[in-house]
Amino acid sequence: MDRIDRKLLAALQADSHASLAQLAERIGLSSSACHRRMRALEEAGTITGYGARIDPAQVGLNLHALIDITLDNQSREAMEKFEAATLDFPDILECYLMSGAADYRLRIAARDMADYDRLHRDCLARLPGVSVMHTSFIIRPVKAWSGYALG
Repeated sequence: MDRIDRKLLAALQADSHASLAQLAERIGLSSSACHRRMRALEEAGTITGYGARIDPAQVGLNLHALIDITLDNQSREAMEKFEAATLDFPDILECYLMSGAADYRLRIAARDMADYDRLHRDCLARLPGVSVMHTSFIIRPVKAWSGYALG
């Protein structure tokens, strides 16, 4: 990966909806050269997909939380069972294996506290092997993730 690939990736992170001609102009390449680089980055697995960023409030998701999970057993089997279960619940937006006090950190979004209660009962409480669950509600985002710093 060279400087031009990094410029292309940064441009795509900023606006993946831009046309190929617009991207090529931004990074100083011909459209065909830009297209070849994009295809190479896709085939290498560097670019894993494209998508739209959605304002959660516009789709009714007004309550956001981070949930720290500690399992009652850190065996490979227990961790694999927990991780597989998180994949079954679309309300779990992200799941990370962590170092430190908790084993996992989940991110969820809900419409309101009643919806969070539903999510807690129907999803979080059904996750296998959980001994401790600590939820922190996000008051407001200060800096939202918008892409990797590619220098």
